[in-house]
Amino acid sequence: MSELPACPKCSSPYTYEDGAMLVCPECAYEWVLGADGADSSEEDTTKQTRDSNGTPLADGDSVTVIKDLKVKGSSQVVKVGTKVKNIRLVDGDHDIDCKIPGVGAMGLKSEFVKKI
Repeated sequence: MSELPACPKCSSPYTYEDGAMLVCPECAYEWVLGADGADSSEEDTTKQTRDSNGTPLADGDSVTVIKDLKVKGSSQVVKVGTKVKNIRLVDGDHDIDCKIPGVGAMGLKSEFVKKI
């Protein structure tokens, strides 16, 4: 029987295979054991945020809204073609924090913008 590695998070020796994943029953951590036997749980932690066309976005970029967006809690609408300058990328459901002229500060999803 092959020896499975200990959990990289809690060092528990009781790991088991679940399909292609390895699972720790003590801390519920799941990871994939690399093809060369190396632990690939150390994934790249930097999340790449991309616009609707797949172009990478960065803090300070300018984007254009590609769809009419209703502003939750008001009767305002952010129109197609609205230019948003100096965006800030954040973690969460809405990827972008910004200030939209005439609307104010709000969060946008990256799938509804295009980099200028």
